[in-house]
Amino acid sequence: MMRIKSILVSQPAPSESSPYLDIAKKEKIKIDFRPFIHVEGVDNKELRTQKIDLTQYTGIIFTSKNAIDHYFRLAEELRFAVPDTMRYICQSEAIANYLQKHIVYRKRKISFGEKNFSDLLPLFKKFPTEKYLLPSSDVLSPDIVKTMDASNADWTRAIMYRTVCSDLTDINIKDYDMLIFFSPQGIKSLQQNFPDFKQDETKIGVFGNTTLAAAEEAGLTVDLMAPTKETPSMTMALEKYIKALHK
Repeated sequence: MMRIKSILVSQPAPSESSPYLDIAKKEKIKIDFRPFIHVEGVDNKELRTQKIDLTQYTGIIFTSKNAIDHYFRLAEELRFAVPDTMRYICQSEAIANYLQKHIVYRKRKISFGEKNFSDLLPLFKKFPTEKYLLPSSDVLSPDIVKTMDASNADWTRAIMYRTVCSDLTDINIKDYDMLIFFSPQGIKSLQQNFPDFKQDETKIGVFGNTTLAAAEEAGLTVDLMAPTKETPSMTMALEKYIKALHK
């Protein structure tokens, strides 16, 4: 069995106290971090081509912190003063709390769900008369469309940012025994940056079913998968995998 000496994680470097750093220390492995993708905002010209007029909406649906930042950025660029009467529906409490970066939270109409987008359904039934805008990236989960259609709410999607491949051409990808991915876009970035990449002995780890599907579609053999019942996080799965491999 080959030993794993170096791993590339396709995410930004974590803070001081990360389980990755504990694994690196315990197993004497070099773990590097590098985001394979990044977010770029669309400009107001592109928003206009989508026929979106921010003044026409009385409610906004936020599914991420990125969506919040780009909505308020575009509002500012378009000199649209977001009214105090705006209703905010947020996918989770953490996303709702993030609104404080842009608005005075107290006194505003803010509601949020448990965790999944489908948890918001009762909120749309509760506030059926609003005209909703859903700021999103260029990739939208089918679950969101399904929930919105089931809600009978009046809603419009606005693409306000895109997930794009980062330039990784300064990396020698063959220096790593293992690569870890968290999204289908990460796999796409691997293909775009390293069109001649052959997996050979390189181990591949993926997080989530959509990432697994993208890896397999790209002809990669997946060696490590999370989350599972036993290992709900990537770091738990990785530690278990390496321990078994290095026995």
